[in-house]
Amino acid sequence: MDLHDYSEISKASQRGQNDFVRLGLALLFIIGAVIYSTTLGHISLPMMVAAGIGAYMAMNIGANDVANNVGPAVGSKALTMGGALVIAAVCEAAGALIAGGEVVSTIRSGIIDPSLIPDKAAFIWIMMSALLAAALWLNVATLVGAPVSTTHSIVGALLGAGVMASGFGIANWGKVVQIAASWVISPVMGGIVAAGFLYFIKRTITYQSDMRAAAARIVPVLIGLMVGVFAAYLMLKGLSKLWKVGFVEALLAGAGLGVVSYLVLKPIVARRAARSENTKQAINALFTWPLIMSAALLSFAHGSNDVANAIGPLAAIVDALQTSGSEIGASAGIPLWVMLVGALGISVGLALFGPKVIRTVGNEITELDQMRAYSIAMSATVTVILASQLGLPVSSTHIAVGGVFGIGFLREHLKNRYAIMIAQIKAHHPEDDQPAIDAFIKAFTPASIEEKGQMLRDLKQRMKALQDPAHFSKRERKELRQVYKTELVKRSLIKRIAAAWVITVPASALMSAAIYLVLQHLGF
Repeated sequence: MDLHDYSEISKASQRGQNDFVRLGLALLFIIGAVIYSTTLGHISLPMMVAAGIGAYMAMNIGANDVANNVGPAVGSKALTMGGALVIAAVCEAAGALIAGGEVVSTIRSGIIDPSLIPDKAAFIWIMMSALLAAALWLNVATLVGAPVSTTHSIVGALLGAGVMASGFGIANWGKVVQIAASWVISPVMGGIVAAGFLYFIKRTITYQSDMRAAAARIVPVLIGLMVGVFAAYLMLKGLSKLWKVGFVEALLAGAGLGVVSYLVLKPIVARRAARSENTKQAINALFTWPLIMSAALLSFAHGSNDVANAIGPLAAIVDALQTSGSEIGASAGIPLWVMLVGALGISVGLALFGPKVIRTVGNEITELDQMRAYSIAMSATVTVILASQLGLPVSSTHIAVGGVFGIGFLREHLKNRYAIMIAQIKAHHPEDDQPAIDAFIKAFTPASIEEKGQMLRDLKQRMKALQDPAHFSKRERKELRQVYKTELVKRSLIKRIAAAWVITVPASALMSAAIYLVLQHLGF
């Protein structure tokens, strides 16, 4: 055994120790939630179990779902992994505690009809089964590095336990069809919007010969647009439980803030651009701080919205256990301790287990820089706002991941187009005149997109005037017909993530149904 083998064994041992520590800390958090639930007046086994499962669910939301908010910023190097974990943990908890709401629906998204639930005991079993099944499915998805929808997980789990309790008639199958439609609608919309933003940035900035001057004009507009869109998103989604703001009012307020941001930032960006080099890397740096702020705001909005996925069923169980009578309420108040379990659980899960899915979203699907990450962040907000107003069922997780794929496929398309243009340049020069080819490409590469088009048209006209097909070798003609296709998106991840999305609802439903049967058999 050589030194390399010892080194590998040492690294594996260290990873094992780290995993053990993370699992230990997670278990301590769950135990802490269980113990605290016993200090609330009376000791109840269902309450203790529900508190532990709720804490487990919250941690799994943090481990899986938060990656969509910070993954692109980490992948683009705008944020380090440590910085992203701190920002997201703080903002997720703040969003949950400040704007998480005081009342949640006991039946998530109207997926089952509460009037068909036999009694309060069955209701508690359904909620507990759904909470545990959704948490288990999120845990599995995190282990394989697949970002999945938390909402779809809990909806599928409620569906499975509800059907097992009262038959297929309890389910709202129209909602199920809408969820199935979102598997296609969400990623496609997210990909198109993200690719559209990136293409606009490339056409107006990076395809220009003077990128610094172009950035001084366009970047303030992009940042102002980001401020406006995020302000509207935060009012409509992140703060909706504190006060109700109409769609038009939110857009007007966002537009006002966007204009103010543009006016304030325009001279600042102009000075920074003037001091920067005329390179894509230097222009990318102008998007760093907007990306950091977007990660924070997305995390805040996520905490305020998705905390209900963790604490909604838990709050419903607590409400059912603490109220007399056999009626099942349509909504339940959220005790402070339940809100704390959700808020802290999301942050703990993110810190302990979040990096795996963050790396998947930020690094493994396609290579990201700040401009690409900006496009994904904009897609995540613009698409949700548009879809909610159009009444389209979408998942924020699917939108964000679809945005990453959209960016990757656009990069492939542009790379292949560039390869075709280079092949055309070679095909329209004499094959033995390599210096002329090199000189043309040297002038062609830094030219703006309009200048590139004109150079190619002029070159084709000159070669057409020569009427000399001998200048085109067989190899060059073949190269022009079939340029090598560059693949910048990891195809294996497409299959893995798409499979996880499609499986989420049926997998969580089947697990929940099985758990419900066990609980009912045990008479819990």
